[in-house]
Amino acid sequence: MKTIPLLALAAGGRFGAPAMNYFGAPQIAFEAPTDHGNKTAAQLAAEFKADFDTKLDKVKEIAEKAASEPLAKGVKDEVDQLLIGMNEAKARLDEMDQKMARTGGGEDQPRTAGERFVEDEQFKAFASQNRPRGRVLVEVKDITSLTTDAAGSAGALVNSDRRGLQVELPQRRLTVRSLLLPGQTISNAIEYEQEKLFTNNAAPVAEGATKPQSELQFEDKTATVRTIAHWMRTSVQILADAPGLRSIIDQRLRYGLAKVEEDQLLNGSGSGQNLLGLVTAATAYAAPGSLTATTQLDVVRLMILQAALAEYPPNGIVMNPIDMAAIEMAKDAGGNYIIGNPQGTIQKTLWGLPVVETQAMTVDKALVGAFNLAAQIFDRQDATVDVSTEDQDNFIKNKVTIRAEERLALAIYRPQAIVYGDLGRVA
Repeated sequence: MKTIPLLALAAGGRFGAPAMNYFGAPQIAFEAPTDHGNKTAAQLAAEFKADFDTKLDKVKEIAEKAASEPLAKGVKDEVDQLLIGMNEAKARLDEMDQKMARTGGGEDQPRTAGERFVEDEQFKAFASQNRPRGRVLVEVKDITSLTTDAAGSAGALVNSDRRGLQVELPQRRLTVRSLLLPGQTISNAIEYEQEKLFTNNAAPVAEGATKPQSELQFEDKTATVRTIAHWMRTSVQILADAPGLRSIIDQRLRYGLAKVEEDQLLNGSGSGQNLLGLVTAATAYAAPGSLTATTQLDVVRLMILQAALAEYPPNGIVMNPIDMAAIEMAKDAGGNYIIGNPQGTIQKTLWGLPVVETQAMTVDKALVGAFNLAAQIFDRQDATVDVSTEDQDNFIKNKVTIRAEERLALAIYRPQAIVYGDLGRVA
């Protein structure tokens, strides 16, 4: 039996009416579109698939008619085989369509030298001969890494190795705020009374005798709300073109506020626009009980004692990381660490109290106290970031000003509750 071609590319009739094979069964002739114009391979494939579906419907119609009318057995078998073949071809066309959709459609993608060679018309004509002889020379050009639409360019295939991680400068770990009581205010100042003097004359008294009088004296104190602020200027375009830059600027501006805030909470002088810091308001260290300190650990212990004797049992120690490292590295006569343990993690504690390390504390200094009783932070305005283009210079130069600011006050209730002094390590 002669095999009927499933897709006969007939020169005589482009998608023409059904022809008849020698059995009398219909034969559908297909021809690939030749009027390419500027259409891509994906567009041409879509058109061909649509025409193929139309012809497949005609084959199904003929098959249904053949099933209802008496036909020779050979003709009916031929129609069945044709229908099966058409269904298989449709499945392959669907698969091809899906692949082209995933790759973005053939001709729009950069082609390798091998692809350009086998798709060249000279090679196709040569390969279609029954007995190919001679040679075919196809210019495929060198492949370059240039990003261009020219043939031979592979620039679109070479992706830049850009990392999403932004490499930022290191940030100090900020800890002092967590030691203090938090608070809020809607005013520009905090007024409070600080106990200045208490004379306790309480004593046993005989019946009918005059009771002794004690004295209690207060003085008015004011913690003024201070503003910490700074700003940066950048171009409007860079914020639009690199959205991630905006968040980095915001973070840096807020971190800048927090870093200065920590230094103010600890070392603020109280003059001008400065907060009155803990160190400035603290009680100076003086070894109590005629005791003598011979090491840094001794000094810290006597600071704790001084605060405790003032009836303010301390709950923390603030010191510079350098001083804490020196204490942890101290060894006895046998070379053994006194408190440090290089083989394991140790909680930063001295004499049972947690140690808060910060570079805002001066080297060879320490602050010991009952911080929860000594002072309180009052936030008037949390750290905020504002953006403005209102400035005339910004407007005409396409610039934008980004400002960060916060407002807060620090009230020192009990200066006796915090003790500040030298550790004696540095001469």
